[in-house]
This record gives sequence, structure tokens and C-alpha cells, in this order.
Amino acid sequence: MYDSTFLLMVLIFSVTIIVMLWRPFNVNETVPTTIGAALVLLIGIVPLSDVLNIFSIVSGASLTIISTIMMSVVLESIGFFKIVAANIVNRSRGSGRRLYLYVILLCFMMTMFFNNDGSILITTPIIIHITSLLKLKNHQKIPYLLSGALIATAASAPIAVSNISNLIALKIVGLSLQDYIEMMFVPSMIGIFVIAILLFVYFKKDIPKKILEVSVKWKTQAQKYSYTHPLSSTGNQKEVDWGLIKACLAIVVLTRAAFFALTPFGIPLEVIGLTGAAILILVRWFRTQTGIVDIFKKTPWHILLFAFNMYVLVYGLKNVGLNDFIVAQFKDLIVGQPLNASLIMGLFLTAASNLFNNLPAVMIGTLSITEMGLDPHTLQIAYLANVIGSDIGALLTPVGTLATLIWMYILKTNGISISWARYLRVTIVVVPIGLIVSLLSLYLWVELLF
Repeated sequence: MYDSTFLLMVLIFSVTIIVMLWRPFNVNETVPTTIGAALVLLIGIVPLSDVLNIFSIVSGASLTIISTIMMSVVLESIGFFKIVAANIVNRSRGSGRRLYLYVILLCFMMTMFFNNDGSILITTPIIIHITSLLKLKNHQKIPYLLSGALIATAASAPIAVSNISNLIALKIVGLSLQDYIEMMFVPSMIGIFVIAILLFVYFKKDIPKKILEVSVKWKTQAQKYSYTHPLSSTGNQKEVDWGLIKACLAIVVLTRAAFFALTPFGIPLEVIGLTGAAILILVRWFRTQTGIVDIFKKTPWHILLFAFNMYVLVYGLKNVGLNDFIVAQFKDLIVGQPLNASLIMGLFLTAASNLFNNLPAVMIGTLSITEMGLDPHTLQIAYLANVIGSDIGALLTPVGTLATLIWMYILKTNGISISWARYLRVTIVVVPIGLIVSLLSLYLWVELLF
């Protein structure tokens, strides 16, 4: 029998997650999680002795993600993403399928260089702009928008620094970034590639073979670019500071490389990320005299509080016995059996993520496997399977990830309707196959090479 404390904790957690996902009156997701976390702390389910430990776990990952969002704000302010949109349309040369490929690559690369939530915030408006510019009908827009969102979110699996939940879990397990990539990059990329192929096959009939051609004429000496729409008598001309754009891109790439080059020397990820963001902001200021007001306004500082709140709630569930229940159910099936560890934890995290979002799910899953007494090899496979379930498996429903919820909200504000039924008709076909392929690939890759 479950005692009153357990039932109260489950009630607080459930109500918090429902309000967070429902967002009545467009309330920020930090508000319900703050209330829920405060109740858990006041009741004493999570003692104050756990608070400092929780803060040490989530602060570094949150600051790392914030630094990448700062970088995206700078790049957006200098017109980089508008240039990308114009370039994509220009290089498509009237081919809808070529445009589809470029959109998929754009979404993947944005997540690689920033993070999944930032990628959605960046790429969704770009895709909407492109599809509107080309006068595509609503059913023709869906392949680009939905495929782009799924790939952008799934692309957070190959490298840990593209997802806050990956970073938090990484710290708990004690796996380095280099080890993570060596074990995870290939299996997750195989799964993402399978999903991309399945998406193309699914949407093949809806992707227009021919689209309107938009001519983008570059005037390098004048530092300007212009584009003309076939149905418009006038063109739009924008000024571009190519030197600034090249310098900023170089800083972003070097910062990303520094994550992997400097962490073995004990330099924290958040220090590297915030240093890169600061340099980027200084370079922009030196070139344009633009201050930091836009950075402070557009950077979601509430991520720090949100991540802390979620972890307080997860610790509450842990303290009332949820992790003990999970350990009791799965431990005997997983101990010494890497294949079972991959499949069971990957499928469990998929189910949990689609029930109450992947951030609390991956936290619960990671804390559970650390209490199973697994050998290091099986523990690593179980952890990486958690990540695949929370990054790829979570795509099954729109509530699975915060990124897909953000994506649905952006579409709604732009008058584009994609119902849950329409979303599920696609994901129920592509996500389970991609998930199983990824989990099997993980087992085979790690078993063969590690």
C-alpha cells in the first residue's frame, strides 16, 4: 500500500506537469513548476540538505544551454538566419524535393550547433517564411514543418551538449563528452537517418516536385543581398556585414570544438559556453556598437529555475519510493544483460516521456539505473538508451518534449494548423521504427567496440 506522502507527491507532480503542458492563459512553464517545487520543499518531501546537491547538478547544464541561446540571439540580430532562408530557397532551384532536403539539413545542423529548443525557435520561423514566400498550400507546408521539427528534436541525441536533459544526466552517470560521442553518435545517427528516410517516403506525395523560383542576387562589394519573388514586381534588399557574420560563425564553431577539447582538462562546460557567448557579444559590439539589452531580453533565464524546479519534483518522487519501484521492476532483467538494458530502458523512457515530458522522465530514469548496482558497461548502455528514449522515442506525441510543444505554439501563432491526430498519423509510423533501430544499433555498436 502507498502511504499518504506518496499519494500527495504523485498528486503534486501530476498537477504540475498537466498545467505545465496545458499552459492556461499562456502561463510560462516555470510558474507551475515553481509552485510544485515550493510545495514539495515546504512539506519536507525534499529536505533542504538535497537542495545544494540539486543546484550543483542542474546549474552547469542550464548555463551551458543558456550560452548557446545567447549565441543564437546574436546571429539572429546580424541577419544570419534570414540569409540562410534566402540561400536555401535559391539553391533549391525550383525543386520541392531539393528544398525538403535542405530544410532537413538546416534543422539538423542548427541543433548540432545550438540545442533542440533553440533550433526549433530558429528554424520554425525560417521554414514558415520559406513556405509562405513560395506560396505553398497548407498541406504542402506540413512535410517541411513536421519533418524539420522531428529531425531538429531527434538531432539532440548524437552529442550531449544539444539537450539540457542529456547534460544533466551525463553529470550523474559521470560519462565524459568524448565517451558519450564515441558510444552514441553512430547509433543515434543511424536512427535519425532511418526516421528521415521514412519521413520522405511518408510525405513523398505531398512534397511538390516543382516550386516557384526565387532569385537571390548577391552583391558582395556593396555588402548587400536581394531577392525577388516571381509574383512580386519589387525586390527586397538587405544589408549584410559579411565580415561580422564570418567572425561570429568562427566563434560559434570554435566554442563548440572547445567543449570537447578543453573538458578533459577539467574546464567546466558552462565556463566554455559563457566565454564563447561573451566573446561573440563583444565582437558584435565592436563592429556595430550594439549593446547587450537584446541578449538579456531574449535569453530565457528562467531555464535555471525551471530545471531546478523539475529536479526538486523528481527528487520528491525518488524520496517517496518511485525509484525503488522502478529498480524492483527492472533490475533483475537488466543486470549483466546489455541488450535488455538498451531495449527496456529505451522503451520505458519513451513511455514515460510521452506521458509527462522527457525532462523529468530522463531524470527519473537516470537516477533509477544508478541504484541498480549495474556494472559500468551495462550502466553506460542503460544511460544512453535513456537518452535515445527521451530524445527520439519522446517524439511520438507533442507532449514528449518541450521543443515540440514550442513548435506547436509557434505554428498556432502563425495560423498554421496541425492537429494531434495529424501529428500522430506521422509519428506512429516513423518514430517506433527509428527508436528500435537506434536501440539495437546502440547495443551492437557498444558491444562490438567497447
